[in-house]
Amino acid sequence: MERPNWAPGELDLTVPSAARVYDYYLGGSHNFAVDRAQARQAIEQWPLLPAALRANRAFLRRAVKFCLTQGIRQFLDIGSGIPTVGNVHEIAQAFDPACRIAYVDVDPIAVAHSRLMLSDNPNTAVIQADLRKPEDVLDSPEVRELLDLSQPTAVLFVAVLHFIADEEDPAGLVGRYLDAVPSGSYLVLSHGSSEGAPQRAAQHEDLYQRTGSRIFMRSHQRVLTYFGDCELLPPGLSQMTQWRPEPDDEYWGSPEQLSGFTGVAYKA
Repeated sequence: MERPNWAPGELDLTVPSAARVYDYYLGGSHNFAVDRAQARQAIEQWPLLPAALRANRAFLRRAVKFCLTQGIRQFLDIGSGIPTVGNVHEIAQAFDPACRIAYVDVDPIAVAHSRLMLSDNPNTAVIQADLRKPEDVLDSPEVRELLDLSQPTAVLFVAVLHFIADEEDPAGLVGRYLDAVPSGSYLVLSHGSSEGAPQRAAQHEDLYQRTGSRIFMRSHQRVLTYFGDCELLPPGLSQMTQWRPEPDDEYWGSPEQLSGFTGVAYKA
């Protein structure tokens, strides 16, 4: 298999990557045949998947803009993926060029391409780390040098916690990150759901299992637990297109078909 020059040499090109599959859904080019095969199978089972990922991306945009209006100027984006149009730094730094953004991902292509794209942006950092090891993220030189975690920070878990198994304690992991930031910080979270299209959600989980990875589509009640003691802001934990929609957003008459929940919470 030919390896493009942007692919790290140690990369296993036989196993699909969540970051690269997501990149394919959004029309990106940093993916391989194994990723495209999984994505196409998923779309065949669930034709609305690309629309769901676009809706998730639109939520990210709206949530970052909201945090900016609340005075937030630094962001910790956990599971940031491969850069596409509408990244956190593009939204935030268009509002205030002094905004600082730390991106974290375990996928080597996501990290390599992010570093290449952001090499001339001193107010960003890219960390290759496993979100299941919060200390590796929070104690990394990049985070320590870029972010002042004694100041309010937005911590983002956008379309990533559904790759964390129950036994790995997603709620506990979120809590450990939030323990590292002060009152006045925000939690931004989106998560794939088993509600809305339960049969397709089950097929989606099975497809990931068969291709060597796992995804866990969860209920509204379960996702609520990930906000811990933070104050979930109106409109609460909502369907992806229903969290403070804007006039230019893609319209869905039945947003529950997209099977995902989104929310923003405040740490008092």
